[in-house]
Amino acid sequence: MKIIAIGSSALMDGFALLGIETYADASADEINTVLSELVRERERALVYLQQDLMTAEIPMIQQLRIKGGSILICEIPDLQTANDYQPEVEKLIGRVLGSSALEGQLGH
Repeated sequence: MKIIAIGSSALMDGFALLGIETYADASADEINTVLSELVRERERALVYLQQDLMTAEIPMIQQLRIKGGSILICEIPDLQTANDYQPEVEKLIGRVLGSSALEGQLGH
């Protein structure tokens, strides 16, 4: 299984130190190519993708989000907004189950 991180160069420095394959400051075309190659080669992969790239118009990201498969894309915040980051799945859980569903309960 491949582990890949895609995002700004400052954010990718940490992933590179962990030995993860990184793509720093990649263009939309480069990202699309990397993801297309993973699909074409039928690779199993975990892809960490900087938050703002999730909403960029990159066809393979949209395709993988709809189809799923053996490539899991995890959204990560950029360094400037990390403290205010709220993942989409957390927002969805809050809407479906209520905001209290995500509150920590000590002693339970």
